[in-house]
Amino acid sequence: MIITDRSLLKKIVEELKRQGLKIVFTNGCFDILHRGHVEYLNEAKKLGDILIVGINSDSSVKKIKGEKRPIISLHSRAYVLDNLKAVDFVVPFDEDTPIEIIKIIKPDVHVKGGDYKEEDLPEAEVVKAYGGKVKIIPLVEGYSTTNIINEILKRYKKG
Repeated sequence: MIITDRSLLKKIVEELKRQGLKIVFTNGCFDILHRGHVEYLNEAKKLGDILIVGINSDSSVKKIKGEKRPIISLHSRAYVLDNLKAVDFVVPFDEDTPIEIIKIIKPDVHVKGGDYKEEDLPEAEVVKAYGGKVKIIPLVEGYSTTNIINEILKRYKKG
């Protein structure tokens, strides 16, 4: 389910917590979804009962990745994520970091990929302040959106 209304998100999360379910949250751009993303999300899901994925809006991706990104629109990226087995909820956000969503969800576990270090995550302090855990999952070697884009460009330049 794609949730764009933060008050609805809060109500859903409160109900899930009342049921005693462990909530895992991760976030990212998820532009050109690939095997590395899917394996990462599957691993994140194993850390709890419910996986909520925050997804950067198109304008947020542009700020982070540059003017030529995203390749795939938010609507399409969210749709694909929402249809993966591991993902229970998708929450788009415009901010540069997921801090505001984390404050609403207060997940038991906040997950990031191995290209990050816990001490470099601005949201880590927020997660730890309410007693949550931050977990870094190793990246799947050989898979990255940037590498895929570069490979496509290289092949088309060869003609």
